[in-house]
Amino acid sequence: MKGKGGCCGKYIARRCCKLYTERVMSFPATRLRRLRTSAAMRSLVRETHLEPSALIYPLFICEGEGIRREIGSMPGVFNLSIDEAVKEAEQCAGLGLGGLLLFGLPDEKDEQGTGAYIDDGIVQRALRAIKANSATRELLLIGDVCLCEYTSHGHCGIIEQHEGQYEVANDPTLELLGKTAASQALAGADIIAPSDMMDGRIEAIRSALDAVGKHHTPVMSYASKFASAFYGPFREAADSTPQFGDRRSYQMDSANRREAMREIAEDIEEGADMILMKPAMPYLDIVREARDRFDLPMGAYQVSGEYSMLQAAFAKGWLEKDRAMLESLLGMRRAGSDFIVTYFAKEAAPLL
Repeated sequence: MKGKGGCCGKYIARRCCKLYTERVMSFPATRLRRLRTSAAMRSLVRETHLEPSALIYPLFICEGEGIRREIGSMPGVFNLSIDEAVKEAEQCAGLGLGGLLLFGLPDEKDEQGTGAYIDDGIVQRALRAIKANSATRELLLIGDVCLCEYTSHGHCGIIEQHEGQYEVANDPTLELLGKTAASQALAGADIIAPSDMMDGRIEAIRSALDAVGKHHTPVMSYASKFASAFYGPFREAADSTPQFGDRRSYQMDSANRREAMREIAEDIEEGADMILMKPAMPYLDIVREARDRFDLPMGAYQVSGEYSMLQAAFAKGWLEKDRAMLESLLGMRRAGSDFIVTYFAKEAAPLL
C-alpha cells in the first residue's frame, strides 16, 4: 500500500469527499427552499444583479425638427430629430442608464457612405447637441461605426464588381471606417463601436483615432456579429436593408461557435478595449464561452427582433410584460455580459 501521495491515498481522499458531500447535501437535512422564503431572503442570496447603469439605450437620429416617428415593427421606439433626441437623452440620464448608442438616418445616401464621416453628419451633430446639454453631459455616448445606414446600396462597405459579380470590398472599406470613427470621436463620442465585421477594422480604427489625438477613446467591437434573421425590424428603423444580396459574406454564420472565439481573439489583438455580442438571446452560449475565455468588459445586444417578438407577445397578453422583460435581460447578465444594449432600457430601469 502506498503512502498519502500514492494512488490509494488519492482514492481515499476522493471517496471521503464524495461521502461528505452526499451526507451534507441530502434531504431532509438540506432544504434549498429555506433561501427562497421571502423577497428579502431571495434578494440577499441573489447571485446575479441587474442595474440601470448596465443598460444602454439605442437612438435612431433623423433629420428635421420636432420629429418623433414611431417605428412600425418596434412599438415604443422612434426615429428622432436631434432636438427630440436631446430630450430623450435627458430622460435616459434621469433614469440612470449606462449610455446611449447612436445610429444615423441621413437624408442623402451615396455609394461611399459619405454621411457617415463628414463633420456635419447626422450623428456628429447629435453627439455635439447631447454633449452641450448640461443635463446629459455625463451620459456615455457610443457611436455605431458602420456604413450600411449611409450607403445607397445598404451594404456595410464599398462595393466592387469582379467578373460581373458585386462584392463588399474589405480593405478599401477600412479607411472609411477609420474616418467615421475619428469624426465621431472628435464630435464627442465617448466610445466607438464598429459593427461592420470587416477584417482588420479594429486596427484601422485604433490607428485613425490615435492619429487625431483620441488615444483615450475606447473601441467596443461587435466582435462576433452573426448574420441573423433577428435584425429585421432594425432595418426598418435605420433604413438599412441591402438593395441586393445579403450580409452573409461578412457577418458570421450562426452555426459557428469556434469561429466566433477566433473573431473575438483577433479583435482583442488588434486593440479592442471592449466587446459586444450580437444578437443576445439565441446566442447565449457564445456569450458564456466568451466570458469564460476573455477578461475584457463584454456586452450583449438584445436586438430588434428579440424586442419586437416580446412586444408582440405582450400585446397579445401571452406573456406578463415586466417579468418577461426583466427575465430576458437577467439571462444575458447571468450568461456573462457586463452590460446590455436593449430597446427595453427605459422601461426596465424604473423596475430596478
